[in-house]
Amino acid sequence: MANKTIGSVMIREIIRMKNKGLSNNKVSQSLGKSRTTIIKYLTAFKESGFDYKELLELSDTDLSELFEIQEAIVVSDRDTVHLELYAYFPYSEKELKRVGVTRHILWKEYKQKHPEGVMYSRFCFHYSKWIQKSLGYMPTVYKAGDKLFIDYAGKKLHIIDKETGEIKPVEVFVATLGASQYTYVEASFSQKVPDFLNSIQNCLRFLQGVPACIVPDNLKSAVTKSNKYEPFINEQFASFASHYDTSILPARPLKPKDKSLVEGAVNITYTRIYAALRNQEFYSIQSLNAAIKVQLSTYNNTAFQKKQLSRTELFLEIEKEALRPLPAALYELREYKTATIQKNCHVYYAPNKNYYSAPHGFIGKKVKMILTQNVVEIYHANSRIALHLRSRKPYAYITVKEHMPVSHIYNSNWSPEYFVSWAERMGPSVKECIEKILQRKQYPEQSYKSCIGILTLAAKTGKERLNNACTRALAYEAIGYNQIKNILERGLDSQVVSPELLVPMPIEHENIRGSKYYA
Repeated sequence: MANKTIGSVMIREIIRMKNKGLSNNKVSQSLGKSRTTIIKYLTAFKESGFDYKELLELSDTDLSELFEIQEAIVVSDRDTVHLELYAYFPYSEKELKRVGVTRHILWKEYKQKHPEGVMYSRFCFHYSKWIQKSLGYMPTVYKAGDKLFIDYAGKKLHIIDKETGEIKPVEVFVATLGASQYTYVEASFSQKVPDFLNSIQNCLRFLQGVPACIVPDNLKSAVTKSNKYEPFINEQFASFASHYDTSILPARPLKPKDKSLVEGAVNITYTRIYAALRNQEFYSIQSLNAAIKVQLSTYNNTAFQKKQLSRTELFLEIEKEALRPLPAALYELREYKTATIQKNCHVYYAPNKNYYSAPHGFIGKKVKMILTQNVVEIYHANSRIALHLRSRKPYAYITVKEHMPVSHIYNSNWSPEYFVSWAERMGPSVKECIEKILQRKQYPEQSYKSCIGILTLAAKTGKERLNNACTRALAYEAIGYNQIKNILERGLDSQVVSPELLVPMPIEHENIRGSKYYA
């Protein structure tokens, strides 16, 4: 005598027939099961608190987990199965999830303990009968640390805006490991790339490790273009995977078995988390996630149906050690820009209005800029050709001297003293302008070019006009080649600069006491 369970397909058929109003005898005759077995399942359905329509909405995995009821089967004398063999199968199921473990290895261990036991072919035959969960379907065995399945729940949770009372729906991210089915759940504001990657990153921190592969559904934040053989991975997601040294294997379109594990976790999330939180109100995403964390802990620590281990225990026993270590730093979101290397060996980044150098051999080439909060990388043909600290200062030149060609490196006679001496011959205001430009923290050649541009204007306008233009530029704190050139072209150098602009005036205000107060 041995035991097996009715599969989820059979369970679903019982529910479907009872939902149509068929009698227990009709259901028994149609399915070829005893009336006693049908009554056992009907009793379990009633105790679950769900009606038939709600049960039909559950996945096969969820149904199996909720309603695994053992049904006795008789084993013929010819196929006599030793009790110790079936007692060995729960251990075998767990061990097969470990990397490198096969049925043949487990059979040899079994034979060492039970020399009189069955041969390998009969071992596999009886194990397949024992592990089978539904008619004609053999569940996939996932190796520890191999796959993390991720998806978003179809039904949303919500938070309430304290000020307006508006109910705001939020997305629910669900992830589960293949071998232990250890699960992570988190609410987020959207499925867009920043929220999507942040949820995965939080999940990996929760697991304290990285799986060999992440299996997402074909949502836009993960896959820009789905394909059965070579889907196009979102550039940010691919960069994220590279940072965590893992791979992306999107579920195939119209292949529900590729993501059945996480879909089962989503359905159980509805019953274990959504239902538990249904009467609570949350006014922030943080408080909602704190409540989810409590329910998630209970879910992971609850033993599987017909198994003595919980998801947490199985994770700690076989899967945690199989995960790769986390990188020291968190992943930073990246911004991608295409640019052309200019003749001055720099690329221009418009949002911050600054310039970054690249090797002179790439002048005129199209390059890709990848920017994080702290660094700027420049790539050509998938090879990095430059790396800089990111600047937020407008019009700054961030330059590596080695990037510049020999012909562009400033003349050996050029120096700050050289340009100050030249400017002094033009007038005191010109000298002051040049000194201020030289004091700016930028690459020397860029400063020298600005100085040359200003000083050579005297050849067209004369020293006096240039000095007057520099006086006006200093008064308005608009010091630069383009500003001074603009003053000269518009004839503004001939206008007298108001003395108030040259000497700072004291601020007069009714709330300021002034010097008389202290006399």
